[in-house]
Amino acid sequence: RDAPAHARQCLCLAALQKVPGTEIPEEESGLLGRLLCELGGEYIRSSAGSLLRRLGQCGSLLPGQEEAVRDVLSSGNTTFGPPAQWSAFTLSELGRLISVLDHSILQQIPK
Repeated sequence: RDAPAHARQCLCLAALQKVPGTEIPEEESGLLGRLLCELGGEYIRSSAGSLLRRLGQCGSLLPGQEEAVRDVLSSGNTTFGPPAQWSAFTLSELGRLISVLDHSILQQIPK
């Protein structure tokens, strides 16, 4: 275990617990490292699309996290835009997050 990195993650987690609300700015999400993969759905929803790319690097997501990712992607308020405007490039950018898309989202993607 990388002690300095672990110490930074602990400090960041402690700081998050003191911050009102659940929004995590993208520039701070990198400090969480693998702890980002443990965040609850409320953090994912509140942070809009800023966490999506990093969440795509997690090995797997919990059901509540998957639901939150779907909510955020469905909203269209991300750098990916609304599903109705997605292209093959967008799908490649989503990476592993494609696995959480449900029928209602897939239906909107242009063929």
